[in-house]
Amino acid sequence: MKAHEGMYIAGAWRPAAGEDVLEVVNPADEQVIAHVPAGTAEDVDAAVRAARAALPAWAATPPAERAARLAALRDALAARKDEIAETVTAELGSPPAFSQAVHVGLPILVAGSYAELAASHPFEEKVGHSVVHQEPIGVVGAITPWNYPLHQIVAKVAPALAAGCTVVLKPAEDTPLTARLFAEAVHEAGVPAGVFNLVTGLGPVAGQALAEHEGVDLVSFTGSTAVGRRIGATAGAAVKKVALELGGKSANVILPSADLVKAVNVGVANVMSNSGQTCSAWTRMLVHRERYEEAVELAAAAAAKYGDRIGPVVNARQRDRVRGYIDKGLEEGARLVVGGTEPPVARGYFVRPTVFADVTPGMTIAQEEIFGPVLSILAYEDEDDAVRIANGTVYGLAGAVWAADDAEAAAFARRLDTGQVDINGGRFNPSAPFGGYKQSGVGRELGAHGLAEYLQTKSLQFQER
Repeated sequence: MKAHEGMYIAGAWRPAAGEDVLEVVNPADEQVIAHVPAGTAEDVDAAVRAARAALPAWAATPPAERAARLAALRDALAARKDEIAETVTAELGSPPAFSQAVHVGLPILVAGSYAELAASHPFEEKVGHSVVHQEPIGVVGAITPWNYPLHQIVAKVAPALAAGCTVVLKPAEDTPLTARLFAEAVHEAGVPAGVFNLVTGLGPVAGQALAEHEGVDLVSFTGSTAVGRRIGATAGAAVKKVALELGGKSANVILPSADLVKAVNVGVANVMSNSGQTCSAWTRMLVHRERYEEAVELAAAAAAKYGDRIGPVVNARQRDRVRGYIDKGLEEGARLVVGGTEPPVARGYFVRPTVFADVTPGMTIAQEEIFGPVLSILAYEDEDDAVRIANGTVYGLAGAVWAADDAEAAAFARRLDTGQVDINGGRFNPSAPFGGYKQSGVGRELGAHGLAEYLQTKSLQFQER
């Protein structure tokens, strides 16, 4: 058990204002592995003041220099990849191979992409007799979740730094150790003091103080829709910009012409990945009624193969929440094909890979985000019915469409109220925009669209000659 002292503020580790600490628990064995400071409003204020003081110089730093610092940050993360992967496995419970490939590999790619973008982005353009400048929006309050602890940090901090903004990060209380390693990498990369600051703590205390702070110009939050609403209301009252990446209940639509075996197997793998703790997981599988039972059998076999190969969910509260949804599915008449609420092992926050059939669109498990390894399979009559079911939730973050050819799948995807759709198993693109429609959020992350969230425009009008 290790104690981690202090907050990273103004380029140094400084003692926390209070003495309270947070326990960091390994969800695989329920053992306390570390303690970190529980930040207060006083800690947040110190961090915001440091970010505000550092803003003028960093905003004036040439984009090429900002790009160099981001490239150095990418290299620092890469040099620590094993340590970071081990830390993610310890505090999130992710299997080691997945921690290496996804939890570390993806954010390194994203950091590199923003190093390139900072060097190439046109921060100034001529429009007729005007010159339009894209300038940093200011101090960013970044509040990140636990499900992809490093990726979510990099997806906010890297574009903010590329834009010339300064940042105060409040990471999830379940996974603060990864955030501390990120702060160490920032320091090693030579990012100037105060440009990045870290405060660990509880959401209702440190997170709320950050969202409310008058010195913050933009709040970037990833998490539940319920918390996103509160942050949006707080920011709106202060006429403060927000970027919100919220919940999802994504549809995996398998059209009649698709390769059913491939579509089902990839779909099940997507749901089980990261123990189902992915807001873009395709947790609703939509299959034409004529092929429905075949798809159910395939999904059951695919899910059963995972067995104990997936990690735990992050904490006891999340485990109980997921089990509650499984009970709700049974109560409302869905057919349990694989899985259930019985714990697979005596210790750890594990949930069995679970598949439900005979799910109807109005059921709770077809409408609400479960955030666990639970798949619901729904039948549709025709394409119009599939569109209606796919769009029939308050969410619109991500999805998938499968068909005999890309053109057919893409034509269907254009009818979905969804921010990102994978076509016939198209791979995730870290340079393409990610974000949702409806209650899945406001704004976009990744690539040039993600950079734009941290910029504001200024137009200079010159006398025409």
